[in-house]
Amino acid sequence: MEHGHTHTHDNSHTRNDSHAHGHSHHHSPELTSVSRSFWIGILLNSIFVVLEFVTGILTNSLALLSDAGHNLSDVAGLGLSLFAFKISKSRATDKFTYGYNKSTILASLINAVVLLIVVGSIGWEAVHRFLQPQETKGNAMAIVAGIGIIINSVSAMLFFRDKEKDLNIKSAYLHLAIDALVSVTVVIAGLLISYTGIKWIDPLISLFIMVVVVYSTWGLLKESLFLTLDAVPKNVDVEKIKEAVLKIAEVKDIHHLHVWAMSTTKNSMTAHLILDEFLTDHQVEEVKNKVRHKLGHMNIQHLTLETEKQVCKDENCQT
Repeated sequence: MEHGHTHTHDNSHTRNDSHAHGHSHHHSPELTSVSRSFWIGILLNSIFVVLEFVTGILTNSLALLSDAGHNLSDVAGLGLSLFAFKISKSRATDKFTYGYNKSTILASLINAVVLLIVVGSIGWEAVHRFLQPQETKGNAMAIVAGIGIIINSVSAMLFFRDKEKDLNIKSAYLHLAIDALVSVTVVIAGLLISYTGIKWIDPLISLFIMVVVVYSTWGLLKESLFLTLDAVPKNVDVEKIKEAVLKIAEVKDIHHLHVWAMSTTKNSMTAHLILDEFLTDHQVEEVKNKVRHKLGHMNIQHLTLETEKQVCKDENCQT
């Protein structure tokens, strides 16, 4: 029998999608709670950026100015993430049928790229400082960085609870936690400069900040870029999905399987199921509901299925 005459489309997937949603263990974080965390983080870090920038100029500290630039990019990143998080909750339209879910992925990608640009400028200035060492006031540098440890630690803890639920929240948490660690090194550098008077400690710490930021940002850049290109999300295992579906007795095979991220918290999947040819239409619907139930527990929030009643033998039906 030809492929074109054997399949039936799952036109009922819209009314059954709630089944997959209802059984998903992958909960989205609450908008109100997350918005509050973002706003507090933006306010605290904005105040600290001004403090670091002014003190960095007055004390001639590249480490403080580097960290101020890094923290400024974090403030911008927090604002972008908050905007993306809010807009992703908007309703779908005729033009954007998935809504604005993917804006959260785009925000993560922009955040990562901006951070790497900031890092490049820090490295460039640090090299110049090595060639032409300058005096730095270590005590003031250490005090301001000490304030940074407190601000960044408090800000990071705001996102700790929801960090595994959304890529944007995870990136905010990582950036702020790393900022706290960087502030610790700046405190140590300030004290060393104060007691030893060694000028190259300041640009050395700047280079250390650069390495830390690159290391922490690379994973975020890679993951957000992959999701932008519709790669399979990290929290989805295609082989396990196939195994789970094929354990359903009535399913003979599964192909044309595609999984992609609709946002940093929602995944979508389409697939063709080859079913026992003697199943009635009612039994086919029951099988599709079983599949939805299983995949709802495997991080698939939006599912579209097509069914075929006979094993596909036409080579053109494989993608």
